Amino acid sequence: MASRSNLIDGEWIDAESGDTFDTHDPANPDQVVGTYPKSGAADAERAVEAAAAATDEWGDTPAPKRGRILSRASGILADKKDELTELLVREEGKTEREAGGEVQRAIDIFDYYGSKARDIGGEVKSASGSDTVLRTKQEPVGVAGLITPWNYPIAIPAWKIAPALAAGTTAVIKPATLAPGPTHEIAEALDEAGLPDGALNVVTGPGGEVGDVVAGHEAVDAVSFTGSAAVGDIVYDTATEDGKRVQLEMGGKNPTVVSDSADVEKAAKIVSWGAFGVTGQACTACSRAIVYEDVYDEFVEAIVEQAAGIEPGNGLEGGDMGPQVSKDELESTLEYVEVGQEEGATLETGGDALDRKGYFVEPTVFSDVDNDSRLAQEEIFGPVLSVIPVSGYDEALDAANDVEYGLSAGIVTDDHTEANSFVDDIDAGVVKVNQQTTGVELHVPFGGMKASSSETFREQGEAGLDFYTISKTVYDSY
Repeated sequence: MASRSNLIDGEWIDAESGDTFDTHDPANPDQVVGTYPKSGAADAERAVEAAAAATDEWGDTPAPKRGRILSRASGILADKKDELTELLVREEGKTEREAGGEVQRAIDIFDYYGSKARDIGGEVKSASGSDTVLRTKQEPVGVAGLITPWNYPIAIPAWKIAPALAAGTTAVIKPATLAPGPTHEIAEALDEAGLPDGALNVVTGPGGEVGDVVAGHEAVDAVSFTGSAAVGDIVYDTATEDGKRVQLEMGGKNPTVVSDSADVEKAAKIVSWGAFGVTGQACTACSRAIVYEDVYDEFVEAIVEQAAGIEPGNGLEGGDMGPQVSKDELESTLEYVEVGQEEGATLETGGDALDRKGYFVEPTVFSDVDNDSRLAQEEIFGPVLSVIPVSGYDEALDAANDVEYGLSAGIVTDDHTEANSFVDDIDAGVVKVNQQTTGVELHVPFGGMKASSSETFREQGEAGLDFYTISKTVYDSY
């Protein structure tokens, strides 16, 4: 069991109240994984003030030097990969393979932005008149407030912290209370790599106290949030009250369309990976398979076979699919199984909690799902797939777009024209052709449409730097 502290102005300190909370292994809920400060508003305010005091020193640090610190942190994380993977499995519940992949992603993100820091500066443009240099100059936005979820507890903090620091922006991060350990590991790596005091501050505690300060403090200039749409709306209102820059990435109800030209067995594997990977606890998880009638029965049979072949289990003991992160998340998934049956959908396989220690649930497939039903419209955040029959492309597209979310969407087809039409027609920020809806590259923009995003700034890649910098345009006559 690890006991950790907040990082504020370069010091590891307890909450002002002295209160703490524990995290638990979702595969063994009686086992405490870590103890963390149960911070309040005063702790968060102190962290924001530290970040504000550090803006000049960090912002004036040459970008290549900032990048070298990020690159060193990447190497430190890489040296601890096995340890970090185990921590992620024990605190969040992923399988060892999934957790290892996520840790590697964080390592790669810091390596990427360590290199990209060298490119931060601006552009030179041609002026209309002679004897004039016309250029832009990128500067740090100031202080960023970061609020991150539990489902990717090292990757998402990494893809917020790394571009902020590369840009010269200081930050305060509030990680989710269910799995804050990996964020502390990032902070420790950056501290060891030479990050100045106050450039990054970590405060753990309830969102209603810590999160409100991180989003609303007058010294915070930009707020980046990933989480549920309901909480995101609150963060948006709090942050924009005094004109802060805001970036929100929220939920999804992601479809995969299966065309009658597709290889059905291949399509079932693609959908299965997207629906049941990471226990369905991803905002990009495939929640709806929208299938052409000509291959519908064959697909249902194939996806049921895929789901039934997945063995839930402890991620450190070789399970194919880990537990849900908490009792509340498990109960929410089971409630949706009941909703689906009450709505008249056919439960093809799964739907039960496993009779063992831990928050395990069977991979679940419903067929004959009405796209207007709650099962097909509401984000479940568990391994539950709705299979929806459609007559062809037009009906499939209408069904795919007929939800409030627009994060990730896929199509499995051998028809190139159909694939390109889907790319043009779908209302989603991430579009996959013959790939699962989950999994994104770190060097390209990530974000959604509609209720999945604030549709302001994208994350990751070069776009990830835009949120943490502000441009000046310089006219220099000589």
